Amino acid sequence: SSGINAEWPLRPGKNFGIWVRYDSRSGSHNMYREYRDVSRTGAVTQCYRDMAARHRARAHSIQIMKIESIKAGDTRRPLTKQMHDNKIEFPLPHRVLKYTKKSLFVANRPSTMQ
Repeated sequence: SSGINAEWPLRPGKNFGIWVRYDSRSGSHNMYREYRDVSRTGAVTQCYRDMAARHRARAHSIQIMKIESIKAGDTRRPLTKQMHDNKIEFPLPHRVLKYTKKSLFVANRPSTMQ
């Protein structure tokens, strides 16, 4: 059965450091990358997709050397550090109103940018 796990979104995200070696068209490269996810497998999936997007590296040319869970104070990358703010807020820029019992044909359009 494919049910929704109620506890899953409540788990806090962890920081993972991944040491990667990959073969590009010009040679072999070593990298350290950081990702935030709730599991190691999720962080590895993010890594494969990120390497494919940024470096056009295929899965067969990527070797994951080491994965570590990292404390918030030990992270290096700014994209990871910006998520450690306790007062972080995410804007909701385009809110689409659900259908109400009002008429479908009204004189003015709905305001979605608030």
